[in-house]
Amino acid sequence: MPFFGAASGGRDVARKAAAFARLAAAEPEPAHVQWVAATATKGDDDHAAWELRYARRALAVLVAQRDALDDRTGAAVAHEVAGGFAADPAVDPSMLDVAVQQFNARLSAYRDVLHARAGASLAVRLGQMLLAFAGGPIGRDQSQVAEAGQIMTAYLAESSEALQATFGSPVLPDDVPPSALGRR
Repeated sequence: MPFFGAASGGRDVARKAAAFARLAAAEPEPAHVQWVAATATKGDDDHAAWELRYARRALAVLVAQRDALDDRTGAAVAHEVAGGFAADPAVDPSMLDVAVQQFNARLSAYRDVLHARAGASLAVRLGQMLLAFAGGPIGRDQSQVAEAGQIMTAYLAESSEALQATFGSPVLPDDVPPSALGRR
């Protein structure tokens, strides 16, 4: 019965998306929070922690949308990540709408950064965006941008690894180049 197979497949994607979203909601490293606070938020650890939380979650959604093997995965992950704010103990229930709006703004900006193909490297662009959201001055020391870029590219790599661990890795035939798969 195809209907039942599709229904259980949808539940499987939702279950895996929930697990992936929990990984994406991991708290940032205290050293990263302290560094962002000292570099961009004028010592505000709470603001720094939220920028890192938003960044990790946004990059996880974008990785799922970009790299998932199943077209349903990106939407399922986005749904779980957005819904996770309501259950997050770090979010004041009266500020839930603000948290979701701020997350969506960052998600959109990081999406633009990932899709841009010209200019500085991806790490530099991601680092600049993180520091801009954190409130730092635009004309900043390039070593600070590089450090922020390292944090962000680590989040990207972490998301990619978690996506493959949760949803599986692509399996390609040894004797067929990937470009020929669509023609088979």
